[in-house]
Amino acid sequence: MKISLVTPAGKQSRAGNRTTTVRWARILRQLGHQVAIAEEDDGKNADMLVAVHAWRSAKSIHAFSDRYPDKPLVVLLAGTDIYKFQHSHREETLSSMNRATELVCLHELVHRAIPKKYAKKLRVIHQSSPPLSTPRAPSTRWFETVLAGHLRDEKDSLRAAYAARMVPNESRLRVVHLGKAHDGKWERGARTEMRSNPRYIWRGEVPGWQVRRQFARSHAMVISSVMEGGANIVSEAIVCGVPVIASRIDGNVGMLGEDYPAYYPAEDEAALAKLLTRAETDPAFLKDLERRCRKLAPLYAPAKEKAAWRKLLKSLGE
Repeated sequence: MKISLVTPAGKQSRAGNRTTTVRWARILRQLGHQVAIAEEDDGKNADMLVAVHAWRSAKSIHAFSDRYPDKPLVVLLAGTDIYKFQHSHREETLSSMNRATELVCLHELVHRAIPKKYAKKLRVIHQSSPPLSTPRAPSTRWFETVLAGHLRDEKDSLRAAYAARMVPNESRLRVVHLGKAHDGKWERGARTEMRSNPRYIWRGEVPGWQVRRQFARSHAMVISSVMEGGANIVSEAIVCGVPVIASRIDGNVGMLGEDYPAYYPAEDEAALAKLLTRAETDPAFLKDLERRCRKLAPLYAPAKEKAAWRKLLKSLGE
């Protein structure tokens, strides 16, 4: 089958949408299909369209649906689709959802946030990640906590830095932030924070192998987002055995589970500082987080994601 895979993220992007697209293309090719990736496509030469992002890919979705109403159309609901654009750009976003043959989401709680009429065509496909190629060896000098994600509003990107200011003086906490600034405002904010906060280091955008190297030397990972569709960086941390400290939002709870004990109220740096301090000073707590992540890891195995796609394609009459 010829599949057109549309994403709003360009070839040079290291954004989550691009990472998802490249991984899905690899999976679909492994399943025996021809896959062409494009930022925009009406699917003229395709048997099926898979679109990443209901709103940002709306033009391609609508063109394909109008031209080929009987061909399968799969739409991934990104976090901004679910928690932002279905309200601020309602007509286009809901039209994409309506036209889709199947809707794919990346965490277990998306059904709570979208119109109930779309629940019957909603499928969860967990994003996968390979394990680390070498054993973890956390820093002995610092209590290193990694924050991996682009600096932008949805990520609440400096919250961990603010929390780091509030830990006890004797703490060895160091927050290492990897990710590209969305704009000059965020870049200036990160650089200003580094000058006044010795516990915070922003290294900018780095390739994936450097992210994984930082995982290997980190004691924990923070995801501070105020909205997420199911971040691949969380599944990567889980599979790599890195304990996750997360804002309590559906996108994180839908991946880590309701009973996971390392949530803090979103945008609350004081609560985050307490969790970071506990993770550093309470070995049993940190060990429990590691154990819970190991238990979740099979959900985010590459074979599991591949099987989910095989099942989806079979349901579409592949």
